[in-house]
Amino acid sequence: MTLEKRIEDLEALRESRLEGGGAERVERQHAEGKLTAHERITLLLDPGSFLELDPFVVHRCRDFGMERTSIPGDGVVCGAGTIDGRPAYVFAQDFTVFGGSLSESNADKICKVMDLAVQNGAPIIGLNDSGGARIQEGVVSLAGYSKVFLRNTRASGVVPQISAILGPCAGGAVYSPAITDFVFMTEKTSYLFVTGPDVIRTVTHEEVTKEELGGSRTHSSVSGVAHFVRADDAAVLQGIRDLLSYIPGNNLDEPPRRASRDAPSGGADLNAFIPEEPNRPYDMGELVRRIADGGEFFEVQEAYARNILVGFIRLGGRSVGVVANQPMHLAGVLDIDASVKGARFVRFCDAFGIPLLVFEDVPGFLPGTRQEYGGIIRHGAKLLYAFAEATVPKISVITRKAYGGAYCVMLSKDIGTDFNFAYPTAEIAVMGPEGAVNILYRRELAADAPASARSAKVAEYTANFATPYIAARRGYVDDIIEPTETRSRLVAAFQLLEGKRAAMPKKKHGNIPL
Repeated sequence: MTLEKRIEDLEALRESRLEGGGAERVERQHAEGKLTAHERITLLLDPGSFLELDPFVVHRCRDFGMERTSIPGDGVVCGAGTIDGRPAYVFAQDFTVFGGSLSESNADKICKVMDLAVQNGAPIIGLNDSGGARIQEGVVSLAGYSKVFLRNTRASGVVPQISAILGPCAGGAVYSPAITDFVFMTEKTSYLFVTGPDVIRTVTHEEVTKEELGGSRTHSSVSGVAHFVRADDAAVLQGIRDLLSYIPGNNLDEPPRRASRDAPSGGADLNAFIPEEPNRPYDMGELVRRIADGGEFFEVQEAYARNILVGFIRLGGRSVGVVANQPMHLAGVLDIDASVKGARFVRFCDAFGIPLLVFEDVPGFLPGTRQEYGGIIRHGAKLLYAFAEATVPKISVITRKAYGGAYCVMLSKDIGTDFNFAYPTAEIAVMGPEGAVNILYRRELAADAPASARSAKVAEYTANFATPYIAARRGYVDDIIEPTETRSRLVAAFQLLEGKRAAMPKKKHGNIPL
């Protein structure tokens, strides 16, 4: 056989690879509103940059008639390329080949890509669309999942790991995405659950649909498993590209920088932004956008635990992770979900050297038996632990309320914050004026005391104690600033902290209160 003929055969084989499980199955994939594995990778990576690995690998199973069918690639496309010129490693499960099920062979392919990503300091992106473990291979397939889980765990905090759920993801398959840093889902075509509706119906007699059990709405707003939801495959892939523009390729690299862009208003109108009435809500997300480069706030877990905001902005071209109480929801209190959401985000930023910025307006922790029985003490401690453990540059801005233990948790001076600023509207106290007066003057203000007497005491306490000045006198607040100064002060402060070096006591790892 001539070399020319051999090359023709190679090209034909490569061309057939793009068909996956065949034209009929590809057409069915498209009819369901989903792209193929190769199409997804083409949209995700820079044009012409994809280097595929192991395109000719096939399964090794010889049971249940599997020896009669083998398709090159065996249901997963693996390789590397670039995103905005930066290297990234990717695997994409191909649902048109054996339902994208995990075999020994394609688990080995995925593990190879993950190992290369860690060795070369580049993100790992998993495009999940799989029916789960390949039943015909039994425990061999399950062992493949375990190998992937081990690599997810070892890569955690070393390189960013991003999962896109672009079809079904059930059983053992869900745990790899759960270990990764960020999970994307599509609105109508992706599902995540440990056991499906049929099993639940049999075991617990509950009636539930796939969408109710493990759809994007459930996981983005109720369980908190999904960080981002986008309309379709293409939007998810663009979302991954956008996310990577804020984060470094590994834990030793600096976060990417862009040219500084002014905020839309330059923050000039912020002096009138915080309401004078202490209990009137305002949109903290809008405040964040008003000080961010270009007014852009890449929010994470937008629909989950809405009383706290987390996400990325740029200040002076630098990536910054933002954590902020949201007075528009539950008055910005901390509860179980908000604490876990905030702690997870803080630890990601700290692992990858992304500075942290906190906007604080918190009246306390949410009271009630449901919170206490659910472990608010333990979960609230997660956020405290995450902030205290973080060694990246940390800055807080107290916009209004900073009460009690919640003040301590939200990046107070004495848990290692570098700069603490406060607006003149800040109220820093053990509790709100009404509650404080009830305790301090409970004998003087008997039940028959006139309302005017109580109001006078509240006004007196507010003027003398619920202000930022006592904290500033003791150095717990570094400066009291005008809201219009926020952006310029923060840009300058983060620039000053660029050379920060901090070391934790030598230990294997801490024991965060999980």
